Parts: sequence; C-alpha cells; structure tokens
Amino acid sequence: MAAVKTVSLTKEYSNGEHYLRAVDDISFTVEENEFVAIMGSSGCGKTTLLNLLGGLENPTHGCVYINDVDITQLSMEERSSFRRWHIGFIFQNFNLIPEMNVFENIVLPAKLMERNISKKEVMRIAEELEIEEKLLQNPMTLSGGQQQRVAIARAIYTHPTILLGDELTGNLDSTTSISIMKFLKKMCKKYRQTMIIVTHDERIAAMADRIIQMKDGRVV
Repeated sequence: MAAVKTVSLTKEYSNGEHYLRAVDDISFTVEENEFVAIMGSSGCGKTTLLNLLGGLENPTHGCVYINDVDITQLSMEERSSFRRWHIGFIFQNFNLIPEMNVFENIVLPAKLMERNISKKEVMRIAEELEIEEKLLQNPMTLSGGQQQRVAIARAIYTHPTILLGDELTGNLDSTTSISIMKFLKKMCKKYRQTMIIVTHDERIAAMADRIIQMKDGRVV
C-alpha cells in the first residue's frame, strides 16, 4: 500500500487578473517507510505541495491519498481528526505555544488524541534531541535551534504514519542537522513511518531514499 499518492494535483491562486499555478498537475507515489526530499528554487511550489499533502490547503484540482484515504474528500473536521492521528508536521516557524512549557508542547498532540502520556518516552526523545534539560522551560526562552528540536519532538512523539517537514533543519548548524536527520531516519525505520521533507540543503536531501525536484510548480 502506498503511504502517499497524488493524482493530477493542482493548486491555483488568483492575483486579481490571472490564475497562477503554484502546483501544476503533479502525480507521484511515496511508499510506506520511504524517505523523500523535495527540492527546488524558492517559489517553485515546494511548501504549497507539502501543505496539500498534509491537508492544510485544498487543491484546485486533483486528489491526495494518505494510507488509501482521499483527504480532499473529507470535511474540515474529518481532515483535522485524520491529521491528528496520521500526520506529524515540523514547520519552519515551529508553531509552538508560548503559554505551555516544552514538555506540554511535546505531548499536546497526544493529549488531543486522549492518549496516555509517557514521561519516559518524552525524556528519551528529549535526550536524543539534547533538550532534556529544557522540558520545564517556556519555549520562547529557547534559541531558534532549540525551538526547532521541540517542534521535532512534538511531531514524532505520537509516531504518526506520515511525517512532513518544511526546512526542518533550517535553524540548525550543519553538524547538528545531519545528526537530527540520522535520528529521524532511525525513528522512521523503527516505527515504519514515511517521511517527506522540503529542503534546500543538498546534504540533507542526499540522505533521502529519493529526491523530487520541482520547478515552476511541476516535478522535473
């Protein structure tokens, strides 16, 4: 079973006079447990494609299948619930909640899913990401790189079947970036997760099983 499949996926935006295609008739398949990197110049449609795969935006045309479910046919409420159980996001701008400490940010998705919280598992992940001493701190007091590690911990804590990342190592130095990616690959292999990331870093992309190159909204 393919973990992710797109069929003629298209996203258009209006600039008032014309429609511009950020994603232009893209069809591809990502297998279970595969690690795929999406590369391309700024403005080529990478992030829009990732948002469509995660159900954060609706396509103008086409379909997105996640674990054989066409998420484009789900209602907003159904899609939100589906994302919570099946998709983990690592955003470029972190999206951490300042009213919660680091520990509470990490376990928030699990609490929303009404799952039991394992402090041991949180600590294990935090130690791997070198933030175990930050768990009781406000995330806004951390450096950008540390906030990114918190965002990664939050995304992987519930072991979603699909992990989507937008420049997830963009705020980390090269040595730490490689270390983080090795950790994520290990986690994905262990839990048979599928990982799709947007990156401009060729060294990070080289760690993927496959690279999808985009130009002007199309896969080239």
